[in-house]
Amino acid sequence: VQLQAFGGGLVQAGGFLRLSCAASGRTFRNGAMGWFRQAPGKERESVAVSFRSGGTTSYADSVKGRFTISRDNAKNTVYLQMNSLKSEDTAIYYCAAGLRVIMSTMHLPQAYDHWGQGTQVTVSS
Repeated sequence: VQLQAFGGGLVQAGGFLRLSCAASGRTFRNGAMGWFRQAPGKERESVAVSFRSGGTTSYADSVKGRFTISRDNAKNTVYLQMNSLKSEDTAIYYCAAGLRVIMSTMHLPQAYDHWGQGTQVTVSS
């Protein structure tokens, strides 16, 4: 299984970026796909999760109203639209996928079996 993430970059505060992550080798239609991020000196944290074909989504409080997660199950791909970016959104963003994730653990990195390589998002103020 491979997850490949794309779309990071440098953007000014208030700008937007769209991340995408394509999975190959296994379908995650019935599993969870999500985005996590890790800033220097901080632990990896959940940003947004799409659970079970995208029927359920969940966001960190810090990104609610600004970020939107979506998925194309036919392409086995998950997206993260990030609007109104802030300097505190600067981090390496990782996509993750898992078939054994349950709702109570979907925000925990250890619940996911597969990870992408990470893509840097830098927001300048």
